[in-house]
Amino acid sequence: MLYLPSPELEANPVLETSSENAFILANTLPTSLHEIREQHIIPVYSKDNEPLISHADFIEAAYQTVFNYFPQEAILEPSVRVSHPIKGRIPSARNKAAKDLAEWEKTLYYERAAFVIEIPTIQEQVGDNTLSLTIGGVKAYNLDSMHNRKGSDEHFKIFIGFQNKVCTNLCIWTDGFMADVRVKSVGQLVQSIQRLFQQYRASQHLRAMQDLTRYYLTEHQFAQLIGRCRLYQYLPPAQRKEIEPLLLGDSQINTIARDYYRDQSFCRSEDGTISLWNVYNLFTGAVKSSYVDTFLDRNVNSFQFSQSLLHAVQEGSGRNWYLQ
Repeated sequence: MLYLPSPELEANPVLETSSENAFILANTLPTSLHEIREQHIIPVYSKDNEPLISHADFIEAAYQTVFNYFPQEAILEPSVRVSHPIKGRIPSARNKAAKDLAEWEKTLYYERAAFVIEIPTIQEQVGDNTLSLTIGGVKAYNLDSMHNRKGSDEHFKIFIGFQNKVCTNLCIWTDGFMADVRVKSVGQLVQSIQRLFQQYRASQHLRAMQDLTRYYLTEHQFAQLIGRCRLYQYLPPAQRKEIEPLLLGDSQINTIARDYYRDQSFCRSEDGTISLWNVYNLFTGAVKSSYVDTFLDRNVNSFQFSQSLLHAVQEGSGRNWYLQ
């Protein structure tokens, strides 16, 4: 059943969630907007005890903005993942051993949260894959100056793009991503989300992804790519500045190499060739093992990186360092 908008955005366990499978893995846990709102405490600024914009505030603001901007579309319930728990206890339980604490004596909030909101009525096909329009964001309290007073800038990441339904990989590019939104109020946050929606060009994004399906790497080129990706982080800084940046680490590169052979949806062809669309999805799949506060940046970087490979293959030149 699809979610119907309401002022309170009341939780309902039978509603369909945006991502049936996890859109990010790493050390995250699944939760819900209702659980965050009702069971998690809200961090405060230490100098005046005023609350920060909570994870629930952020998700609700994004959710309502999506409803207002896409009034004729079906909107699914947010899929939320959290990490880095901050545990506490009420004052009367200060002398108890942790094992003896009752549930009502414990306090909890999570330092980092990520969410996605899917619009299943806005879909497109890229290759053999169905993509749904998706909106989401990340909030990490560790980026905020919690030792200050209310009125200090709070940091958010927000995006609009597509999600590949076959694997729940996010497909995000620069025009649909704000990496460092700094606001002082929920109202300013809503304005930033609206501005992101207005600047996003879905048709151009989809066209760029379609282009990836038409070009291939040979097995030799893919092996060259993996080897160069491993070398990139050890390059002298001056040389690295001249090369397309790569934000993925060794663990993600290892996953890409493994899934070249094993991924059911995006592995190589029988002759060893692999489309750039599949390469891109291997990258975005590997990015899902990143921490909450880095996975969106790495996802956007995966798109930029794939575009650089595409231009090199189209031109047939050896200018791309990763394919030399």
